[in-house]
Amino acid sequence: MQVTQVTQHRIIVIGAGYSGAIAAGRLARRLRRQDVAITLVNAEPDFVERVRMHQLAVGQELRPRLFSEMFAGTGVRLRLARVTAVDVDRRTVTVTDGQSTEELPYDTLVYALGSAWNTQGVPGTAEHAHDIAGRPGALRLRERLAGLAAGQPVVVVGGGLTGLEAATEIAEARPDLDVALAARGGLGDWLSPKGARHLRKVVDRLGITVHEHTAVTAVEADRVTTADFTIPAAVTVWTTGFAVHPIAQATALKTDTTGRIEVDGTMRSLSHPDVYAIGDAARVMGPGDKPLRMSCASGVPTAWQAADSIASRLTGTKPTTVPLRYFNQCISLGRREGLIQYVTADDRARPAALTGRTAALYKELVCKGAAWGVANPTLGLPTRRHGVITQKPAEAVARAA
Repeated sequence: MQVTQVTQHRIIVIGAGYSGAIAAGRLARRLRRQDVAITLVNAEPDFVERVRMHQLAVGQELRPRLFSEMFAGTGVRLRLARVTAVDVDRRTVTVTDGQSTEELPYDTLVYALGSAWNTQGVPGTAEHAHDIAGRPGALRLRERLAGLAAGQPVVVVGGGLTGLEAATEIAEARPDLDVALAARGGLGDWLSPKGARHLRKVVDRLGITVHEHTAVTAVEADRVTTADFTIPAAVTVWTTGFAVHPIAQATALKTDTTGRIEVDGTMRSLSHPDVYAIGDAARVMGPGDKPLRMSCASGVPTAWQAADSIASRLTGTKPTTVPLRYFNQCISLGRREGLIQYVTADDRARPAALTGRTAALYKELVCKGAAWGVANPTLGLPTRRHGVITQKPAEAVARAA
């Protein structure tokens, strides 16, 4: 009897943040192992809980989560390497592990390289400011904060969710420091009246000085400059948004002006149907025809949608789309306080908000739940794998009597 081996469909997932890791695990649960070869490419061997970087920065220890343990027995192959290029015409991903460079061919690519901090082009930011958009930046900030003497000034630039969490975490962990927040708009001006009142109460209690309607124009080693005044800063923490990884914009993929990959409702690239983009890397249109904001709240459901869409197409069923919408914004205000702002589907504040210790516990459960979803890629459920009916190249297994 002679058997011809069926060629596996090669799926490569690049980036193992929340969206990439969840997509890889969900694909492994949906597709038969003998039909697909799933490779997850990431530069680090463990999962980084990005939503906790403000905690890491003030000295808190985070639980290590090794990918080798998380994906053991799932069929997902982990490739520890940094992505340096993607060729969507040749369908290859170029990676390096510091020792060698390799081209990985794919049949389907899931692009989940995410984002990093955005200096907004403000002079001196890259040289003098700290970021908490990833673990390296958070660890550098951690070391710098640990070396500060009592009374020294720390300025957090940016009044969004990341800035609020950073400022309150630092002020709670180091009440001996002089913490200030510089916000381009009003403090929590997007929140409901109840949410804004609670935020201001917590900020006041923590002794944080707030500079509202303040645009920082330059950062120096010991101060930040605005149009009207300077603010002393032994440490500046920059949290004014995120910038996507530049690789996508260097390819033939259709991207918007910020470099996010334009996709349809199944997370499939509008220009290259064998590429799916998820998380911060994707420009996903949500309710009200507005792009989803870069966040874990957006990234996780885009990962579910992409994985299910890929599995459906490979197994011969019609992909379904689930409307992506928001329910709330979860904000930690230190370890003892929180704010859950309930929002409309398109992320506008509703009157209702949960505050105080209960909100802090709610936020902690959300963070733990997101990490659990990554650490348990098959969701703790029996696998329901389906066979791939179209493979490349098209070869059937020859059976002889």
